[in-house]
Formats: sequence, structure tokens, C-alpha cells
Amino acid sequence: MLTLDKLKTLPEGVSGPNYDVMAVTPGIVHFGVGNFFRAHQAFYVDQVLGLGGVHDWGIIGVGLTAGARSERKAEQFLAQDCLYSLTETAADGESRIKVVGALRDYKLAPKDPAAVLDVLSDPAIRIVTMTITEGGYNIDENTGKFRVDNKAVRHDLEHPDAPETVFGFVVEALRRRRDAGVKAFTIASCDNLRHNGDVARKAFVGFAQARDPELAAWIEANATFPNGMVDRITPTVTKEITEKLNARSGLDDDLPLVAEDYTSWVLEDKFADGRPALEKTGVKFVEDVTGYEQIKVRMLNASHVLLCFSGILLGYRYVDEALADPDLELLLRTYLDRDVIPTIKAPEGVDLEMYKHEVLSRFSNKAMGDQTIRIAGDGASKVQVFWTETVRRAIEGKKDLSRIAFGIAAYLEMLGGRDEHGAHYETSEPTFADKDWALARDHDLTQGFRLAAFDPWRDLDCTALNEAVVKAREAIKAGGVKQALPR
Repeated sequence: MLTLDKLKTLPEGVSGPNYDVMAVTPGIVHFGVGNFFRAHQAFYVDQVLGLGGVHDWGIIGVGLTAGARSERKAEQFLAQDCLYSLTETAADGESRIKVVGALRDYKLAPKDPAAVLDVLSDPAIRIVTMTITEGGYNIDENTGKFRVDNKAVRHDLEHPDAPETVFGFVVEALRRRRDAGVKAFTIASCDNLRHNGDVARKAFVGFAQARDPELAAWIEANATFPNGMVDRITPTVTKEITEKLNARSGLDDDLPLVAEDYTSWVLEDKFADGRPALEKTGVKFVEDVTGYEQIKVRMLNASHVLLCFSGILLGYRYVDEALADPDLELLLRTYLDRDVIPTIKAPEGVDLEMYKHEVLSRFSNKAMGDQTIRIAGDGASKVQVFWTETVRRAIEGKKDLSRIAFGIAAYLEMLGGRDEHGAHYETSEPTFADKDWALARDHDLTQGFRLAAFDPWRDLDCTALNEAVVKAREAIKAGGVKQALPR
């Protein structure tokens, strides 16, 4: 097992933290300790700690979900002193392996909510970050407001000392800090959302408003919510992949990661009480992150799900396999060239053609073994976030809708759970109720448009788009994906 003691005798070819891990003290709390966080934010903070003279930006991870799987994860983190290995692999196969030490503790909130509140109330904690998925901010798409009718939210409003949600934990901690005369902390979303800081502000202030308007006003005046753009492909690590990674590294690591060698983080420099020197590790600080968000969300994320919705139906289970299909690669290139790039104004110094080639190269990285099912998961949230602006510009500009319509059709058909070879698979749609699955799989192909995924487009004249989607779905059902591809 990988522990602090093992850092003294790491295998050849594996680098460890170049700082005293035992001297690191916490300054950040992160909710949602998934693979992306560990390969991205913790990776950057690990580099900051290695700069020398800095020890107070360690991270305490918090898990929010109950159950045996979550308890096992917590046990693994604590047993390994919160250490883990990260294998970074380029498209040409070149790799490097390092042990990351930035995560210094892990707490499972359902087991001990009081301990989590104590940590968040500590003046040493100056930043709270989160990766809670694109759909995790509990915003009503119709009203644009925080939903207070959610069962867990209602519980937290009624039991502020024993919260269940990230909103309940953060707002109660801020209430305690206010009452104790302690500064508010920065709240930074690391999720793939446009203006993720603005979304986070709406969610946390909305929760606080429902609880105590005066507290909400204090949070809005004292906490900060920087927008940020995050980017790194980090696949799911199965038991088989764990064994392969450990065989390669020579480690006995229960929590190994693999990620591409590419990583990017663009942030607005709006922090309530200081921040790590992330600019020294490659993080780009800007006044307005909007242009960078547009490029990443509309080019990389949108084409990623377009590839995977289509690829799953064709039987491809890995992203690099799907991109190796010349018809799907052409679909992506044409979508980017004709539907996206002409409608994006790039920030100074960003070459969209170069970015496009970089995106396709990253998708082709066989070493990632990235699963199409993973990328397609929570498609309802991703369709809204990744496609809405392109859809809006195409409809308002009376542009060609064929590729967009095909993408929507592929998404709706993918929800059927069976590819065109008859193989079954399971898709994850955490926001779906039974009625949503019924709409998605109704024989009346127009029913799918009633899904909340398409709510942001309700103010548009989608008549032509909807007709094209139905025709594309009919073509997929009749002759398969290849016959339905736009020509």
C-alpha cells in the first residue's frame, strides 16, 4: 500500500513530492474528490507546494454520498495517507509517473457532518472548491433560481447543524465564520459549466436567501466566486487498469490515476482571502474567462459528446476507437469548421485552428482508454451546457442544422440502451425521473423534445430543428448511424 513511509523508497521512474508532506497544513477544502479533481486541481496545488517556502495550501477532501462504496473510498484514502500516483501519458505513448501529496485529509460528510463544519469554520481554510457535476447546482432551468423544493435542501434548511448538501455545509460554515468575526472564504467551482462561478454564486446565495436573507447579503458582500475554465481528460480507472498501472509503476496503490499530459486552468483572479501562487504552475489568471470557456465548452466538450453519442450507437466503447472511424472524424471536423469556429471570437493569442487539431489529437490518445459511456454520462446536463450557444446561433442565423440535428438524434437514440449490433449498455442520467426515460424511449419521436435537456431552447423557433431531429432518428432506426450521417 502507498503510504508516507513508502515515499522514502519509491521505485525507479516514479517521482514523489519534493516537499515535506508532513509539514503541509490545510488551506483548501474540496467537495467531490473524483479522478478529475485529483488529476487537475490537486495536481496544480501539489506543484505550488513544491515551489518551496509554502506549506499552508494543503487540501482536505470531503465526500458527500453515503453508502458502502463511499465508505470504502474514504477508508482507502485514509489508509494511504491520502497519497496516490498519477500517470500522465501523451498521445505518442510517452509517460511520467508521480505521487501527489497535496491531499492531506479526507472526511466523509454523512459519517461526521460536525467534523466537516468544524474544518470549514477554521480560519485557516481560505478556499472551498468543488466538482459536483454540471447538474449538481440545483438551479431551475426555467426560472434560473435555486430550487428549494429539493428534499435534501429542505432537510438542510430545517437542520442547519447536520447538513447533507454542499450548500448546507458551506452556508452554515459561513454563518459561523461571520458570527465569529472570521473572513469569508472563496468558493470556486471546478465543474464544466459556462460562468461556473456565477452559477455557484446563484446556488449558494440562493440557499442562504432561503435560510436567512441577512446571511445571504453578508455572503454576497464578502465571499467571492471566481469563474474558471478547467480542462484535462481523466478516464475512469477500473480494477484491471489499476493492476496495469501498478505493474508499470511498481507501486501498490489502491487509488492510481491516469491522465493525458495536457492540462489547462484559466481563472478570474477574485479571491476573498489569498490564494496559492498557481500562476507559477501554468494556471492563467485573467479578468474575464468567457472567451476561454466558449472555446473549451463549444469545441472540445461539445465535439466530445457528439463523438461519443454516435460512437456508442456504432458499438465503440473507447473514445480513440470512435475517432479512428473516418466517418465520425469527418463529422467532428465539419461540425467544428462550419458550426462552431465561425461563431467564436477567440481571446488574443488563441489560434482556433490549432486548438481544433489539438482537440482531435487528444481524443486519439489510446493510452487514455477513455470510455465513451463515461463521456456520454449525464448527457441531459451536457447537451444544455455544451450545445446551447451553437444551437442558438445556428437557428437565429438560419444556418445549416443537419449536424446539430444528427447530434441530438444520436443522443436521444443512445438513451435506448442498445447499439445497432444489439449489444446492451447502461447510460447514466442522474437528473432523469421515470417520466424522462419514458419520454426518451417513446415510439412518438417528438416526445423526446419535452426533456429538460432542451429547456434552454424553448424561446427559439425550433420547428425546423425538431423536424430534422425526427428525420435523423428515423434514419438511424431504419439504416443505422452511418446512413443517417449528414453528407
